[in-house]
Amino acid sequence: MVNPFSQMPSRRFFRMKMLAACGLSAIAATLATQQAQAVPTDAMLAPPPAVGSPLDKADHEIFEATRALKGTRRWTLATQDADLKPAALLKDFSCAAGFEIDAARAPHLVALIKSLQAQAKAAVSADKVAFARVRPFVGNDAPICTPRKPNAKSGFAYPSGHTTNGWSSALLLSRLLPEREAEILRRGRVIGESRIVCGVHWASDVTAGYQEGASVFARFETDPSTAAEIEAARAELAALKKTAPAPDGERCAIELDAAEHSPFTQP
Repeated sequence: MVNPFSQMPSRRFFRMKMLAACGLSAIAATLATQQAQAVPTDAMLAPPPAVGSPLDKADHEIFEATRALKGTRRWTLATQDADLKPAALLKDFSCAAGFEIDAARAPHLVALIKSLQAQAKAAVSADKVAFARVRPFVGNDAPICTPRKPNAKSGFAYPSGHTTNGWSSALLLSRLLPEREAEILRRGRVIGESRIVCGVHWASDVTAGYQEGASVFARFETDPSTAAEIEAARAELAALKKTAPAPDGERCAIELDAAEHSPFTQP
């Protein structure tokens, strides 16, 4: 079978881009006044890459390269990862957890996910409006894995809301199932990368989404009002683990392959 990444830029190319990203991020604070767009005074995030900057060019190159994934199993997974309804989101973490997470049997966990999503939405919406970055599929007919909307209804790109939700949910589940922390956080990373594969976010939108998700969860976790619900959700998962069926092996293999072939570094 043809490797869909075989026509993509080299691993070394993408690693160089990411190293550049890290270097530029480190000096972002001192260069903020030189950015094309100023950082809102209440924003945690640095601005998205300035148009024409090395990071912006890397975003475009990654977007163009990952269009080759259309029709692959990775594309299908990215499409499935776009569903953020609590039942679907929890199912996405079943392989990582090692058992099927049935939302119907975990009402306290579902309540936590809904509350976390509400907080994530508020944070992301404010930043999207502040930065007003255009999505990668606007102005072209490149394939994306979700239905296209008119430009006016496509929303802004930075940061990625799906990534914020996926990563904050991963952090929550990793606290509830610490013995599966590595697997759960890996799956949370893949949910963010699915937005790149989908073509609905730039790579730097996803990086910002991880940051936003961590910030949202930090506030959520330290809120005293969530403590009892967190303990109840932990008990639900402990009970589920004893009786729930194993997750689908084929789906788990696809998720693992996705984790091993990041669009940031492939091939």
